[in-house]
Amino acid sequence: TSFVLGISLERFMLPCQTKKFLGFDCPGCGFQRAVQFFVNGDFWAAFKMYPALYPLLLLGFVIGLNRFHTKVNYQKYILVLAFATVSFILANFFYKLII
Repeated sequence: TSFVLGISLERFMLPCQTKKFLGFDCPGCGFQRAVQFFVNGDFWAAFKMYPALYPLLLLGFVIGLNRFHTKVNYQKYILVLAFATVSFILANFFYKLII
């Protein structure tokens, strides 16, 4: 069990309904555990669990910049990062399906 600020994150995790009813991982499977690894400083385990976590975090950061730093237009970066994030999610999903 991993703890952050004395709180176990595992008890807040939601079960995957796709895996429960259909028997295979959904495109988001592993995200919650990857966040837990990331918060606890195990960055490599977070990447192995859900590789899309890093482009997703970067996308969120750039969206925040776009919202609050209005002198620069970040739309091109947002589009590239959104494409990269979706690509990572789909690649990871199909990889899990074939292994």
